[in-house]
Amino acid sequence: MIRTALVSLFVGCASFAAAQTTTLQAESATLSGVTVATAVAGFSGTGYVEGFDTSTDEIKFTFNATKSQLYDLSIVYNGPYGDKYTNVVSNGAGGSQVSLPATTAWTTVAGGQVLLNAGANTISIQSNWGWYLIDAITLSPSPARGPHKITTKNVNKNANSDAKSLLSYLGSIYGKKILSGQQDQASLDWVTTNVGKTPAILGVDFMDYTESRISRGASSTDVDKAIDFAAKGGIVTFVWHWGSPVGLYDNETQRWWSGFYTAATDFNIADALADTTNANYTLLIKDIDTIAVQLKKLQAAKVPVLFRPLHEAEGKWFWWGAQGPEPAKKLYRIVYDRLTNHHGINNLVWVWNSVAESWYPGNDVVDIVSADTYSQGDHGPISATYNSLLALTNDTKIIAAAEIGSVMDPALLQAYQADWVYFCVWSGDFISGGSWNSLDLLKSVYSSDYVLTLDEIKGWKKK
Repeated sequence: MIRTALVSLFVGCASFAAAQTTTLQAESATLSGVTVATAVAGFSGTGYVEGFDTSTDEIKFTFNATKSQLYDLSIVYNGPYGDKYTNVVSNGAGGSQVSLPATTAWTTVAGGQVLLNAGANTISIQSNWGWYLIDAITLSPSPARGPHKITTKNVNKNANSDAKSLLSYLGSIYGKKILSGQQDQASLDWVTTNVGKTPAILGVDFMDYTESRISRGASSTDVDKAIDFAAKGGIVTFVWHWGSPVGLYDNETQRWWSGFYTAATDFNIADALADTTNANYTLLIKDIDTIAVQLKKLQAAKVPVLFRPLHEAEGKWFWWGAQGPEPAKKLYRIVYDRLTNHHGINNLVWVWNSVAESWYPGNDVVDIVSADTYSQGDHGPISATYNSLLALTNDTKIIAAAEIGSVMDPALLQAYQADWVYFCVWSGDFISGGSWNSLDLLKSVYSSDYVLTLDEIKGWKKK
């Protein structure tokens, strides 16, 4: 159910006096599947909590709030087992995925916001990736957020009128509405048929246009589908599951069609970028040039593209992120330069898709920052990730939820001021299977005045 009451609840408490930060010790909370430990020095209180190794493990804190309002939440943790994620859930709903970067010191990380009621509340730390240590959480009333400072000037100084219109339109609705989106044509058609509304954005893929996949029988009509959808007044976004140009294992456990995964290839991006004369560098440029042919078709058809190359780089599960941030950033800038300056492709709005500051390629080559988040059945605002992206560029770039598994409750988006400009639900069972998104919920979200659909954005280039 869409909780419209939450919007007025938040507006009523938009201003408040600064209050003292409250610290809640993990060892004093209600523990499920986890235990108190003291072996790692430097914790506060009388201990910390460890043992997050199954999906049901949880720390549940209780907090009595004096009034209903948003609170900034921080987590004090230790991450000796590598980069992890955890989920923060307040009062059993509205969770946020929080990144816990690897560290061997007790570290405080922003955990987004929680909307608490006057009186007793519960705040849970739930396992997600697991294998981390939790010392405490802190809560402090959230300060009122001022107007956004985003720019709608394209980073490509030669951006054409289509790309300019798209970025300008996104800026005009930012913080006021959210565009609905759906990955792949078949899944978008499912939404149209079963929900009764057509998403405003179609997500498609350049995956099956490059040599390493075409040579093995792959083919795609996604560019044609994008042109057709744009002709209906829609907006298109392209991701690129870039199959490794060489070095595919193509064995029983890692078939060629998984060639964008780090585990499926011995292609080393750092080595390929070491100089511009080696064969693997040449293959990268060849693939970029191949995609340029398709982008020129879209440009000729006057279709602007939300272009999201090298997505989820910081996860390292794709080969372009496997060697760390520097090679990934270097490759992104090569893609930008090759398409923009060599090929003269000017219909692109450039979307970056990692959250960590160390992975950010720079304001000069990014129009929109974004994240991909998957938390089954959690229809919260993903506010921790949104706030991290807000901080990444000091609120100068529009922010998008480029891929999600579960749709977000529009009332919670507004209550948390999580001003994602669009969402794009992934395809297949994520949209139609029922476990990630029930049909009733989808109908409720798509009927919200806050969520824009295809019929509501037609003519957007002139708006």
